Amino acid sequence: MNAISLLFKPRSVAIIGASGDASKTAGRPIAYLRKHGYAGEIYPVNPRVDTIDGLRCYPDIASLPAAPDVAMVCVGAERAIGAVRELAARGCAAAIVLASGFGETGEAGLRRQQELIEAAGSMRLLGPNTIGLVNLTDDIPLSASGALEMDRFPVGAVGLVSQSGGILGALMSRAAARGIGMSKLVSTSNEVDLELADFIDYLVDDEATRVIALYVETVRNPEKFRAACLRAAQAGKPVVAFKIGRSEAGARAAVSHTGAMAGADRMYDALFRQVGVIRAQTFADFLDIPAALTNGRVLRGKRVAILTSTGGAGTLISDALGVTGFDAPAPDEATAARLRALQTGEEAALDRNPIDVTLAGLKPDLLRGAINALLDSPTYDALIIIVGSSALAMPELMAGAIQDCLANSDKPILAYVSPHAPELMALFNQRGVPAYTAPESCAAALGAMLQLARAPAQIDSGEPCSPVAIDDFGSGSLDEAQAKALFARFGVPSVREQIVTTPAEAQAAAATFGDKVVLKILSSEITHKSDVGGVAVAVPVAQVGERLALMIEDVTARAGVTPSRFLVQEMVSGGAEFILGVHRDALGTAVLLGMGGVMAELFKDTTMRLLPPSGGLSRADALEMARELKTWPLLDGFRGRPKADVNALVDAIVAFSRMASQLGERLVEAEINPVFVLEVGRGVRAADGVLVLGA
Repeated sequence: MNAISLLFKPRSVAIIGASGDASKTAGRPIAYLRKHGYAGEIYPVNPRVDTIDGLRCYPDIASLPAAPDVAMVCVGAERAIGAVRELAARGCAAAIVLASGFGETGEAGLRRQQELIEAAGSMRLLGPNTIGLVNLTDDIPLSASGALEMDRFPVGAVGLVSQSGGILGALMSRAAARGIGMSKLVSTSNEVDLELADFIDYLVDDEATRVIALYVETVRNPEKFRAACLRAAQAGKPVVAFKIGRSEAGARAAVSHTGAMAGADRMYDALFRQVGVIRAQTFADFLDIPAALTNGRVLRGKRVAILTSTGGAGTLISDALGVTGFDAPAPDEATAARLRALQTGEEAALDRNPIDVTLAGLKPDLLRGAINALLDSPTYDALIIIVGSSALAMPELMAGAIQDCLANSDKPILAYVSPHAPELMALFNQRGVPAYTAPESCAAALGAMLQLARAPAQIDSGEPCSPVAIDDFGSGSLDEAQAKALFARFGVPSVREQIVTTPAEAQAAAATFGDKVVLKILSSEITHKSDVGGVAVAVPVAQVGERLALMIEDVTARAGVTPSRFLVQEMVSGGAEFILGVHRDALGTAVLLGMGGVMAELFKDTTMRLLPPSGGLSRADALEMARELKTWPLLDGFRGRPKADVNALVDAIVAFSRMASQLGERLVEAEINPVFVLEVGRGVRAADGVLVLGA
């Protein structure tokens, strides 16, 4: 067994600094191991006592009868370093360090943390500052979490990896109260060694785990995380993540719009999307979604049947589904006829959806017949059963009737429990029917199932790139003409333009570009040219010289800089304006595509893709990005508009991504705004550009 396997299934556990007082943190591990039936050897280590709870207590690590598979280190930060060193020398496979006072506390703590790493050597470490782990599958609680005071936990198929110890206990107790079974739970905390990706990998191979839930504060090793999540996707094990910090100030001051429109949280969205991770939008969803995914049922579409015996609750569910894009169509005629045969009378509403079957909760045969009819119907992809107050009288009858129908279809079946009835929730969840108390939770669960069924292509490798010669470009902020020249070298064509230095030169150049032109200052110092009066659009050719003279005066007054070089550009009309940008942070480098022009930052209709470890984005990635935008209809012939050259836009996205890949760390910022996407066959044109290169 490797060290992580031993961590979850140790044959022997040493408790360093063990206490006989179960009310203390150092006393809880032994108390919980005994309480929950751990069958292996327990070695308490404490020089001040002889026994703890009937177990022989050893004065030090050297006195242990054998090297333990796992040790829980329950002493303070300074003493923990020495204990870890002794455990490593003794041959312990893994240690769980509970103490705080390490990297989370500042510079002094970081120094202690480095000492801890060095003391461990090849021994694996969980923590420090962790609450430990709990293996519910095998009755092995290696934790000091107070949640283990509970006598019993339902065992199930959800494995949790949390970067917060408190959240581990909170979710374990909340899941137990709702009857949601969990398999393994681990708190990684400071992650000096073992981290999120290590435990994702372990849970992928764990037969007891079917869904992996992640409570994420930060991803310290993006490539390792991505590889682990892709491996989970390939194994058919959904990963659900709740990422905190979405309100952090992710947008930085930048010379491009892209920095303000991206931000750290958007980068996590991009990462999760690309590796097939389902992001829980609320903390409630973080339990609701895994509960819906454990049974492996497949949602093939958006059509949902709502079976109810209470009209008001049916309306709540119908509204929640409608808001999130699901449909609740009326039954087809064959299904309606089958339902009418089950119950007659004016009180039954069987030709509409919600389908109101009166007193179904008290008539199991009627309920079974209605459920089977709806599951068999080609009109529906999923079924939500509303459990009303009538079920309180005989909960087992209703739960049993629903459970009897589960084997007849692989369509998702959810229960919405309308009254406040925690015992009903737990009963349904334990019977394999995900149960919820909020209509929005039902919609979120179905949304996650639909996302899982329509998972995007995975990006474990990039499109190969042929190197482009760029040695003639210097470092620093390039001016617009230089930036567009580099973009063109990689395959993103520019508008026609000419550099001029005087109004007379501008007048002469404009005559070659049609009736009207665009005038701009050309400066590497002033990036947002329109903010200082440095852009004039649709200038008649006859007025170019005069207009340029006015622009020089205006920019000098507003920016305190007198421009000496200018661009005369052809006037592009009839195309849709988009923005292409690059954003970099700790997670990696991402390409951003969005609605462009001067309103880009206001509307923020954008999508992002992280670059793969090598190479650029694929054409499939690029096309998918375009289709994700709310602006997509403008490219696809919205209200009679000519269809745009989508193939050329895809080419431009791929080319831009290959540039970002080749430049690597040298690329500080890059943006094209706008890139005009013209009619089919006319291509795209970069009309403005920002590029900042490092040395």
